[in-house]
Amino acid sequence: MTAPQRDLLQARDLLLLPEVVLLPDGPVRDHAVVVADGVFRAVGPAAELVEAYAELDPVRLDGHLLMPGFVDAHHHLTQSFGKALAFGEPSEIFRRIWVPLEQELDPESAYVAAKLAALEALRGGFTTVAEAGTRARVDVGVVADAAADAGIRCVLGEVCFEPADGERHLSRWESADLVHPSLAIPIAEAAEDEVLHAVSRLCAEAGAVFQIHVNEHLASVERSLERHGRRPLEHLYDVRALGPQTLAAHATMLTPGELRLLADSGAAVSYNPVASGWKGNAVAPAALMAESGVRFGLGTDGTRGDGFRLTDAAELAQRFAFGLHNGDSSCGGGLTWLRHATAGGADAVGLGSVTGTVEAGRAADFLLVDLRVPELCPSWDLPWELVRLANRDQITAVVVAGRLRLWRGWPVDWDGRELIEEAAKTGREVVARAPLRKIHPLSTGCREEDA
Repeated sequence: MTAPQRDLLQARDLLLLPEVVLLPDGPVRDHAVVVADGVFRAVGPAAELVEAYAELDPVRLDGHLLMPGFVDAHHHLTQSFGKALAFGEPSEIFRRIWVPLEQELDPESAYVAAKLAALEALRGGFTTVAEAGTRARVDVGVVADAAADAGIRCVLGEVCFEPADGERHLSRWESADLVHPSLAIPIAEAAEDEVLHAVSRLCAEAGAVFQIHVNEHLASVERSLERHGRRPLEHLYDVRALGPQTLAAHATMLTPGELRLLADSGAAVSYNPVASGWKGNAVAPAALMAESGVRFGLGTDGTRGDGFRLTDAAELAQRFAFGLHNGDSSCGGGLTWLRHATAGGADAVGLGSVTGTVEAGRAADFLLVDLRVPELCPSWDLPWELVRLANRDQITAVVVAGRLRLWRGWPVDWDGRELIEEAAKTGREVVARAPLRKIHPLSTGCREEDA
């Protein structure tokens, strides 16, 4: 058996022979992929591609799965310094933690925070993240630079309340390789009706994604009812801000009518199961969305950057919230959650024609996953096993746009450990300055109170 070699993966053009390839319809053996100019040039039976591309030296990847990189459909890259401070806190934590924290960031610290989050995402197998818009008082170019320097594809949301500013942002990144511009409004109640409509329409016309948090917490639903007589999602529909360009984050508290609005409008959802468990009020009915034709991907919301654990949480949350009550023991099956973590996520963030699948013409954004571990032996149903048993420690290589970015968890062309040292120092300084308001003490403080 031949182990993958890092140097062989750094060639410009590649003919790869993995043991298994995860295609849109499931895993296959005896297949190969050809990578050239940052895209999958060909995908097909190994014998045919070896003959057709005789000028390339085949790279054997025994014991490895080649699969699409995960797509994180909802992230806040500049919140990474305060991640653990949100643990155990009640809902609407943005008011007490995230906004005060991000507003203490300057350009230098915002860059470090965003690059730290990007590194964690890459280590967890994400090759694309959708940044939902920072509240830091910095130019979003800082976030774009951090993502590009780390080597991750980024749907870069900018918080926008003036359409003219949005037009500049959407045209600013036309020549960027890994940055795809997007506009965001944090929540519907933050903007006037005409602004919601104008920003959403601007995205539709530009082929970009309009990001907004929707129906996440009971408090926000009730505020919308008091102000408009309608729930947040209903309000977006009424002001003509809901359409295929809309990426609704969370959408945990939906009525049957709102589920129909999502399906009929073509809007997409970021289903964020870990965020629901850690700081939410409910779990989005993702299995029902899948059966109802609602487009959706999976998002971390900055909670935990491990694509495999995210798929596990996605299935498990559906099981706890719905499957155990109605006897649905399959909850969609393993391949469902892998699809929504890859191709479904790419579609939700507006990159369905760019990434998310191992197909000729798509960007070569992929992972090499070590299958030679006791957890996967013997293997009977690889999609289920990847969802329930795999984790980021099995990721040998992360490739974005055909370029090797991480090898066994660490960047190949910049110093990840140096960044961690810098982030530890800078993060403590930022948190010390920020007027955070935690409801509960740290866990060690809870123990002292109990004593």
